[in-house]
Amino acid sequence: MTASSRRGRHRANIVILTGLSGAGKSTAANVFEDLGYYCVDNMPPILIPKIIEVVTEARGDDACIAMGVDVRGKEFLPDMARVLDELKKKKNDVLVLFFDANDEVLLRRFSETRRLHPVTAKGTKEAIQKEREILSPLREMSDMMIDTSQFTVHQLRDALLHRFCKDRMSSLQVGVISFGYRYGLPPEADMVVDVRFLPNPNFVASLKRFTGLDNRVREYVFKGRTARSFLRRLTSMLQFLLPLYRKEGKSYFTLAVGCTGGKHRSVAVAVALGNFLGKEDKGVVVTHRDFARSSSVVKGAR
Repeated sequence: MTASSRRGRHRANIVILTGLSGAGKSTAANVFEDLGYYCVDNMPPILIPKIIEVVTEARGDDACIAMGVDVRGKEFLPDMARVLDELKKKKNDVLVLFFDANDEVLLRRFSETRRLHPVTAKGTKEAIQKEREILSPLREMSDMMIDTSQFTVHQLRDALLHRFCKDRMSSLQVGVISFGYRYGLPPEADMVVDVRFLPNPNFVASLKRFTGLDNRVREYVFKGRTARSFLRRLTSMLQFLLPLYRKEGKSYFTLAVGCTGGKHRSVAVAVALGNFLGKEDKGVVVTHRDFARSSSVVKGAR
């Protein structure tokens, strides 16, 4: 079978995001992007089949694609019904989500953001009414209408994740990175823990040349009651925080652990945290930024 004969045979999971300006489409697009969807905003309907063809050729069957269609492309909206029929005839899984909110909420949101409404009118209130008229056919075509009047941004994210994420608890990617303060803070860190209060193997001649990957260094760092109590409290805090970050819809969380040079204490603590968190989430990634900056360092056993 030639490439040309295979073209167009892939099927896709397609979500059309539409609705009133200020009702939550941008938040929804961010959620679907975090869930791995290929996202395109402000797409003229007539181009949607071509975009889907290109993406599915690259990603294969069951490619997930989210398309934003709204009043900014009002000249192209009459094509939408025909395009939806075409997509469904090709056995694609198509879902049209229409986001709405009451006029008072939309007025308040535009007032808070100080953004101009995309519909030209004498005032925002009149623009909202005109937009409702323009988008009424899309509302009729929608498979699901979501009223966000009572939603905060976080509540809307949570509702969409609950509906569309197959495994919400694995949607948060956790990283632990060890570093040395003398080389600066990791810019990607969401939380920084300073472990320079722990016993420093750098002042022990038999341990200085090794890193926190060595069992002897880790035993030295955690030999005292303070170190063990600290690790217990830190892991307890992470057990409390990580489910809350997942619920919020956060996609990535990076915990940075720092000591002076990033070779001994921070590495030992990062390894311990990785081992602990890895028991509950196999997706935890542990990296050591600075432990190899000295050519005399011996990494040691894991």
